[in-house]
Amino acid sequence: MSVTDAAQYKARVPHALHESPMDLLQAFRPLLDAARGLDLSQPAAAQAELERRLPAASPAAAALNRELAELAARGAIANRGAPPVLWGRALKATPESHDYSVDVVVMTGAGPRHCHTSGEIDWCVPLDGTPQFEGCASGWVVLGPGSVHVPEVRGGRMLIVYLLPGGRIEFLDK
Repeated sequence: MSVTDAAQYKARVPHALHESPMDLLQAFRPLLDAARGLDLSQPAAAQAELERRLPAASPAAAALNRELAELAARGAIANRGAPPVLWGRALKATPESHDYSVDVVVMTGAGPRHCHTSGEIDWCVPLDGTPQFEGCASGWVVLGPGSVHVPEVRGGRMLIVYLLPGGRIEFLDK
């Protein structure tokens, strides 16, 4: 994202349509329902189950990706920060969200180092270029409980939805 693009984006955010929590809950419902009840202690098995429940190449996933990209473009999600990381918490962890918080980032580089105390489920949506996150170009990534990383997108711009059990995440010093 160029400096001009970032300035135009920031100029839109105060005037963006802000969806209600119920609207956002419905937008993220396919991801939340796919993640319901998963054991994240076996990340590869959890990722395979997520792909079975909501395949990244499915028409439902394509429709979801279009909706998420539109929400971001309107500034309804990931409307804080500055490139290379725009971010925002869309939903707190509640019974309606199956006890997952929903955070959304739009990234073109590296973010802050953190620990997934209870694990993390990511849904990756490429926006521009050929972005990769944790080796993934599109779809699901699962990081197990206690995992630590510096999240980074390379090769383009990507929207990532983070589902955090109980909303738990611990930011660490670099």
